[in-house]
Amino acid sequence: MASKLVLNRLRSLCRVSQLSDVRFDKLRDPVSIFSTSQNQVTWRSYSEASQPTPINPPPPPPPSPNTSTTTSSSLNEFELAKFSAIAETWWDAEGPFKPLHLMNPTRLAFIRSTLCRHFRKDPNCTRPFEGLKFVDVGCGGGILSEPLARMGATVTGVDAVDKNIKIARLHADLDPQTSSIEYRCTTAESLVEEQRQFDAVIALEVIEHVADPAGFCKSLSALTIPGGATVISTINRSMRAYATAIVAAEYLLHWLPKGTHQWSSFLTPEELVLILQRASISVQEMAGFVYNPLTGRWSLSDDISVNFIAFGTKSAKKDETLD
Repeated sequence: MASKLVLNRLRSLCRVSQLSDVRFDKLRDPVSIFSTSQNQVTWRSYSEASQPTPINPPPPPPPSPNTSTTTSSSLNEFELAKFSAIAETWWDAEGPFKPLHLMNPTRLAFIRSTLCRHFRKDPNCTRPFEGLKFVDVGCGGGILSEPLARMGATVTGVDAVDKNIKIARLHADLDPQTSSIEYRCTTAESLVEEQRQFDAVIALEVIEHVADPAGFCKSLSALTIPGGATVISTINRSMRAYATAIVAAEYLLHWLPKGTHQWSSFLTPEELVLILQRASISVQEMAGFVYNPLTGRWSLSDDISVNFIAFGTKSAKKDETLD
């Protein structure tokens, strides 16, 4: 009886979604939702794909300046102010972004594996992304942009917080391999207006902070070339995610500042797949991130109940209209 009351309470906290056909009580069985939706989705789990190659963590931090913030239409004002307040700690591996530093090698392993497979690149070479153009949307201080550049990609990093961009530029200039990264204080929507397009569009831990996830995904799709790739990671709107990503991480372990995440802003894997599908992005592979408290390391898993990452491809039709 108690569990039913908790479940009903969680249902009432969920914001009303466009995806009304996705039922909350099927949260733990994504395959059943994919197979019963009108537009059937086929994707493979991490265990069905080849194991990715691990990536080394980023170098030590540079000094950090004080700057101002810039707002945009895709992120709400509260989220911008929140991340601007801790922008100077991006490269502090023991600071507020410690969870991302710990997770970064695992995120990069998934990206390297899926994108090398998609673009038919050798995942074992030093610079497998040579000749490809990537955009890191919501790049923060550049902890993802830099290793992508070292793997040979021509990287553009964009963020709506001016402090983040300035810190990212300072740190990138410390290494000749990353100094060529194009950092801009702007939004995905602005890049769409400029008619920019990339081989791969990457937005990690961003969609849960935007005001309009569906509109945001349409912008990501518009930035992706026909036949290109899109990679998104986020947190599942599950009871387990509430317990671990908010209660434990923010209030008990203090890994993150209190209020970093809003549970009602999370998306389930089912919702994300359908939103991307409606934006002409077909999810091909999905994996979960699992933390081992004994080793202090993250690993890829089929468990998508908390943190998960999705790789999708855009239709090769050039003049496809997004509805």
